[in-house]
Amino acid sequence: MARSDLLINLVKAGSGGDQVGFRRTLEALVAEERGLQHHVIANQLATFLEPSAQQRGGGSGVAAMPTTLEGLAEQLEPQRRLSDLVLPELVQSTCAELIEEQQRADLLRSHALEPRHRLLLLGPPGNGKTSLAEAVAGELGLPLLRIRYEAVVGSYLGETATRLARVLDHARSRRCVLFFDEFDAVGKARGDQQETGEIKRVVNSLLMGIDGLPSYVVVVAATNHGELLDRAVWRRFQVRVELPPPSESDIATWLARFEGALGIKLGQVSASIREQLVGLSFAELEEFCLDVHRRIVLDGVSAKPSTIARRLLKVWDERGKLRKT
Repeated sequence: MARSDLLINLVKAGSGGDQVGFRRTLEALVAEERGLQHHVIANQLATFLEPSAQQRGGGSGVAAMPTTLEGLAEQLEPQRRLSDLVLPELVQSTCAELIEEQQRADLLRSHALEPRHRLLLLGPPGNGKTSLAEAVAGELGLPLLRIRYEAVVGSYLGETATRLARVLDHARSRRCVLFFDEFDAVGKARGDQQETGEIKRVVNSLLMGIDGLPSYVVVVAATNHGELLDRAVWRRFQVRVELPPPSESDIATWLARFEGALGIKLGQVSASIREQLVGLSFAELEEFCLDVHRRIVLDGVSAKPSTIARRLLKVWDERGKLRKT
């Protein structure tokens, strides 16, 4: 059953002629019913957000809600959870708190509080920002909507801002995790003299759009270049975490999980591997482990994991893949 506060707000907005309030409350109701798997009533309510509702005498004056993303974003069903990742303790606990707030949003609202729902991920490439966004969605049991910049960014004046607005409007109609990878592509500092007036309009539109998103839409943005972001962008995100490259301890945890998953033992060579892999990103660490896994499969019953790992370390070193810190 829909929350009583939403029903009261809907009636209040409708009777008072508050078109914006009516639309936003109705969108929240649609998202709530979809979250409860009440798809029939959610779809019936959503029809009153379409232009045809006005023609039938709905009289709400509500603007149309896009029913398709038209390639502007891709919907992914998350396969990861927080427990699948190797994260710094502070990052783990911070994200766990945001997830708990979302899961217990009704308790917060009973105290006139809203859960935090905007998360900014910072750090060099290959260290788990995309994986963490997916894990947050996985913990919440929500779809991940990933913005496709090649489809969103247009060459004509106002085109990018219009497309971003369509994505944000679509996200408002359901509970989801909206993911902006490489966020500096659309959130650059407006004072940058190298940028055109168009990017400034895009940033203005984006900030207003994010401000208007309800708390049941979790916005996750990731960037390798936090220094490029507009200062106003930083203020929009209630939670900001940095994902550093793996430490030697993180590498040890990763290798232990790798051994456990394959049922193998790297033995004493494991310590040498940890030392030599320091300086790699998590993505490179995963690539190394996949190289070892492939060779184990191809060698079959004669495979010696420790020998394979030692040999591949030399190969990686010769190729310059290993970076000394």
